[in-house]
Amino acid sequence: MTEQTPPRGPIVYRPSSLPAGRGGTVWLNKPAEAAWTEPVFTQWELRSSGWEDRHPHSETNVVLEGELHVECEGVEVVCGPGEVVTVPAEVTGRYWAPDYARMISIYGPNPTGAPTPPGRTWSL
Repeated sequence: MTEQTPPRGPIVYRPSSLPAGRGGTVWLNKPAEAAWTEPVFTQWELRSSGWEDRHPHSETNVVLEGELHVECEGVEVVCGPGEVVTVPAEVTGRYWAPDYARMISIYGPNPTGAPTPPGRTWSL
């Protein structure tokens, strides 16, 4: 196996030209189909709707606009612009915005390549 040299200098992540996913998700650096060791970034939004999923990795959301409600393990929080919320790995996270919320999402590493089961969406 050949060892790769880590990049030197800044790494820039720009919105991809991939089709938008859930909530208009725009991948800034799409995860590998298998394992990954660096964070993965997306930008996404909710409009009078909700999303629920369970990842094998942590998911951290930075709220850019609006009001994001998040519930996991029976604990609910409400976050506004500039606030950050993390749902731990292997925990179901429920996200919703009564009106509107726009976020940057940061997926933690998934070094084993464990799959994410399908999530679900709902309207408010």
